[in-house]
Amino acid sequence: MRSLLIPLILAGFCQAAHADGIASAYTDLDSKKDCVTYGQAEEGDGDWAELACSGYRGYPVLIAYDDARESLFYGFPPGGDMTTVWESFSGFNSSGAKIEWRIETKGETAVPFAAIHRRSISNPEDEKKPTEVLLVAKVGQMEARDGCTVGLVVATGNPAANDQARKLADDKARTFACGKDRRTVIGNVPAFGRVDN
Repeated sequence: MRSLLIPLILAGFCQAAHADGIASAYTDLDSKKDCVTYGQAEEGDGDWAELACSGYRGYPVLIAYDDARESLFYGFPPGGDMTTVWESFSGFNSSGAKIEWRIETKGETAVPFAAIHRRSISNPEDEKKPTEVLLVAKVGQMEARDGCTVGLVVATGNPAANDQARKLADDKARTFACGKDRRTVIGNVPAFGRVDN
């Protein structure tokens, strides 16, 4: 009986160890269905809005919109809102309808540490051919509240873009120092910047 228990116990350890690791989860982002507008321009005050959206298991997605450009924050922002930082492309841009979350599982705990989100940036030379970019972001945790763009991967004409974005997320996002470390850029990415208010 004892000789039968040892293989069963070892098999249990192997399964538990195998359950730990990194995987992907996906959520939808529809600003009309998944978001609440908490700030908006009044008449004559330009074209801007701030939205709080459902993300992954309580981790929100915050969208700041201004003049056909979007800045997104994934997770819990510093100070409870994202008005302290603006990160976006200089060209008109919009967000994709699906977010890939990179999740690290340790035992019973699953934590989203990075978000990969497709962005579409207008092409001033040809409006019908926008540039698609995968934005890789560090997810703001409840304690640290430190989130930002870790890297950008051109997806247009790049069949390896998804794998490159996942590798970038897994290798860099957890230890990335927002506002200090330099973003990784793969491909000819349209102009992108960060403004700290």
